[in-house]
Amino acid sequence: MRINEEIRVKEVRLLSPEGEQLGIVAAKEALRMAQEKELDLVEIAPMAKPPVCRIMDFGKFKYEQSKREKETRKKQKTVNVKEVKMRPNIEDHDLEVKTKNAIKFLTEGDKVKVTLMFRGRELAHAELGKKLLARVAETTKDFATIERHPKVEGRNMIMILAPKQD
Repeated sequence: MRINEEIRVKEVRLLSPEGEQLGIVAAKEALRMAQEKELDLVEIAPMAKPPVCRIMDFGKFKYEQSKREKETRKKQKTVNVKEVKMRPNIEDHDLEVKTKNAIKFLTEGDKVKVTLMFRGRELAHAELGKKLLARVAETTKDFATIERHPKVEGRNMIMILAPKQD
């Protein structure tokens, strides 16, 4: 935004501090009017023909704008990715505990990365890993949607679950 002497056009469409139109005025005249009221001349629509300027307190305007931006940042929820790691020969109870943790993360609004770690020759039985991850997906289906289906990456099989949108 350009203010006061930075505005280098001959004519501007001028708005009063209350927002009412004062018409098309010479830029120097608009600047003089702003200085009389001890305010700033601020260009709010530079692409218009002629550019639209408003008489306002620029410091106060910048302060209110930063306040609004802070408020919108506060309302945004950051989505974290939590990870649940397991092995292909995991016991049923351990699997239940891991799945409960995944459900807790999903209800808090976080994504869950389910990692199945293979050791040695276990990778030869990747279909067992797929069955295990399918069980996890089935158990969490009320809380999550599968964002990325099970896929082998190196010695791990990874699946990503995203919280269900209401």
